Amino acid sequence: MAFTPMMKQYLQIKQNYQDAILFFRLGDFYEMFFDDALTASRELEITLTGREAGEAGRVPMCGVPYHAAGTYISRLTAKGFKVAVCDQIEEAGSGRGIVRREVTRVVTPGTVLEGLEDKRHNFLLAVAGADKEFGLAAADVTTGLLLATQLTGEKAAAMLLDEVARLEPAEVLLAGGNNGDKLAAAVQSRLRTAITTCDAAVFLPDGAGRMLDKHFGPAWAQRFGLHNRPLAVRAAGGLLAYLNRTQKNDLRQFGRIQVYSAGQYMMLDTAARRNLELTASLRDGSRWGTLLWVLDHTLTAMGGRLLKTWIERPLLVAAEINERLDAVAELAGDVFLRDALRRALNGVHDMERLAARVVYGTANARDLLALKGSLAALPAIKSLLAGGRAALFKRMCDEMDEMTDLYRLLQTALNEDPPVSVREGGLIRDGYHSEVDSLRMASRDGKKWLAGLEAAEKERTGIRSLKVGFNKVFGYYLEVTRANLELVPADYIRKQTLANVERFITPELKKLEETILGAEDRLVQLEYRLFTEIREQVAGQVRRIQRTAGAVACVDALYSLAEAAVKGNYVRPQVDDCDRLVVREGRHPVIEQVLARGEFVPNDVRLDDRERLIILTGPNMAGKSTYMRQVALLVLMAQAGSFIPAAQAQIGVVDRIFTRVGASDDLAAGQSTFMVEMSECQTIVSSATRRSLVIMDEVGRGTSTYDGISIARALVEYLVCRVGAKTLFSTHYHELTDLDCLPGVRNYTVKVQEQGEEVVFLRRVLPGRADRSYGIQVARLAGLPAGIVERAREILLALECRRESAENTAVVLETPDAARDGGVRDVPVTAGAVLTELASLNALDITPLEALNFIVRWHEMLTRGDENAVRECRADF
Repeated sequence: MAFTPMMKQYLQIKQNYQDAILFFRLGDFYEMFFDDALTASRELEITLTGREAGEAGRVPMCGVPYHAAGTYISRLTAKGFKVAVCDQIEEAGSGRGIVRREVTRVVTPGTVLEGLEDKRHNFLLAVAGADKEFGLAAADVTTGLLLATQLTGEKAAAMLLDEVARLEPAEVLLAGGNNGDKLAAAVQSRLRTAITTCDAAVFLPDGAGRMLDKHFGPAWAQRFGLHNRPLAVRAAGGLLAYLNRTQKNDLRQFGRIQVYSAGQYMMLDTAARRNLELTASLRDGSRWGTLLWVLDHTLTAMGGRLLKTWIERPLLVAAEINERLDAVAELAGDVFLRDALRRALNGVHDMERLAARVVYGTANARDLLALKGSLAALPAIKSLLAGGRAALFKRMCDEMDEMTDLYRLLQTALNEDPPVSVREGGLIRDGYHSEVDSLRMASRDGKKWLAGLEAAEKERTGIRSLKVGFNKVFGYYLEVTRANLELVPADYIRKQTLANVERFITPELKKLEETILGAEDRLVQLEYRLFTEIREQVAGQVRRIQRTAGAVACVDALYSLAEAAVKGNYVRPQVDDCDRLVVREGRHPVIEQVLARGEFVPNDVRLDDRERLIILTGPNMAGKSTYMRQVALLVLMAQAGSFIPAAQAQIGVVDRIFTRVGASDDLAAGQSTFMVEMSECQTIVSSATRRSLVIMDEVGRGTSTYDGISIARALVEYLVCRVGAKTLFSTHYHELTDLDCLPGVRNYTVKVQEQGEEVVFLRRVLPGRADRSYGIQVARLAGLPAGIVERAREILLALECRRESAENTAVVLETPDAARDGGVRDVPVTAGAVLTELASLNALDITPLEALNFIVRWHEMLTRGDENAVRECRADF
């Protein structure tokens, strides 16, 4: 089938990009054809039209304006599509035949440049390895951030998935094959993200090493600390190979690899980040109601991204934590310094993303002016830092380059109000380039000549309505109404006839037209060439821009923490390497923000050698979960370098925070609510150390009462005797309160005040234990029908009567010697369990066969226990 030459060109290019939507540049539009047009019109909600394609007839077509293409591309990549951008690589009319076109960039979810959230990274991840060894590399093409790490050991796979969830990548690169398929399934079970399968060869050591050699030059392994991380090398090399293939530029924004390890930061698993609502709320995934929402007072996008990273990766070294706290303390204590820094930072734009657009060649004149405005703010920021006492301020001052040379270039070269398009002229400032000045003068003078010509012709002809006009087809002309045609001189040459006017030209007008239009065309081309040269000069300074942007981001994040401290009346925590966690009058940083001032009830916490595990009992809705999350958030804030909402605090550095909070299933992974709960418990007991903080809320509620009590009790015993982590354990199983006989276990309860049938929640956590949960009162407060509430009271009374008539279930605890040895002795079944079940039976409601089955089962239970239990049961009968 014969196609038109243009359509043949389209199909030849499309053949190499079958997995992408091809944006094919035609004049001022990017057009899409065939199936791409059908897909794009549906996903972008734009009009579907058609175009004649030769013998094939009319084929589907849709298009978007080239100047708005970035927005449409972002919308497509957000839905998981890839877009191949095909541009004209020569000017129309510069050669024979059809204009040459090539794909200049393939945009994927992980490489999109526009339409992104300012204070959030857009990561492309690559993973190499399998089983117990993985390398991970993450790149943000919009900022030039390139990270790499290596994870090994029994828990490497779980750590990898937690790190992937933390980074929230827009796209993940995996090697093809069975291992890649398994990993892809595991990643997509954690978060929705685009998965791209690559040829496994790009992750092989030789190919990855050559790619890193080519990009970073020799000795990169020693320079970045990758010499003993072969899997991280493979991941980073594979990622750069993919970027080279899709971005088709030199990727100058990636000047170094930031290598990190699990031991540098507090690792927070997915459950902890979700349950503590650090950066996304459980309700709708937004920032509102999160810790980031409370602490983020940043004034720049760069600072916002860095603050988010600090919250997600708290520090583990007390000296580094206190370095941040020193800087925050200085800012919080000096209102004049803070105000001056706020005014200076307000003038800074997103230097990291501006630099990336410059490198990509997509930055326009307004982007460079935004960069110039940011450079203008640097001297004031640096001066303020130089006067500071904090060591971190002095280090950031040294990192900051004022780049006065770059500022002068942009100041002298660019107009203050340029157009959006770089091909419309008006970019270059007067006085920067002599030829621009002369062409601009010719253009301006020519228009003055035209105005003079119009006046002279009116005078010569006596036609007062005569005017000089212009259009793209006919150029400049003299327009005369039909009523005045008899006054037209003989030297006027008719150019165009309209309904009510005639248009003419003269030799003089034609000469002026050639001068003016020639000057304007040459001026636009010259300004574009000069602008691209200026942009290239800026691109050559990308390292300086990025280094300074990093320093500004750090200062902005510190300012944000100081602002939060002042607004929230926070105090500086004492952070050291002790094994204590003591907070006086601590408050939940988020909940106190949504309550009226003074309404939140502060509480103390003490976890040390004498009080290692707190069993927290109390009514529903009394605030147990809030209290436990509050403690975890205060520790995390302190180790991120933030002041905390409390009266006083001493916090020994915690290596990890673990949470088992709430009820949720994982249907995609085939796990029930209880299975998820048990999986999270398994992670805690297998990964927590003595320096960890564990919060566990209502463990065992997803199964039967006896199963739940047994599991909860065994977990407490294990945490006390084997793990030794600082633990808050809330429960409605009041049977667990007798565990305070174990060393380091203390009972605390949330106090309530009963006023008849009413319950007042005091929100105070104090030593003691609860014997009721007030669930029926809470059900009434929730609005359950009165009939249900009353029936529940009757059933509760009957159950309590039965319980009083039976023995309490006896559970054998480990002996003091066993506790010292860290062992847990087997617990025999006793007579109490049988008698409790017997007391709950209604003998009149069971058949003789059912009664016999009960007796047989009780006999088996007792004979499996010890002889004393059997004698005890016989005596009771």
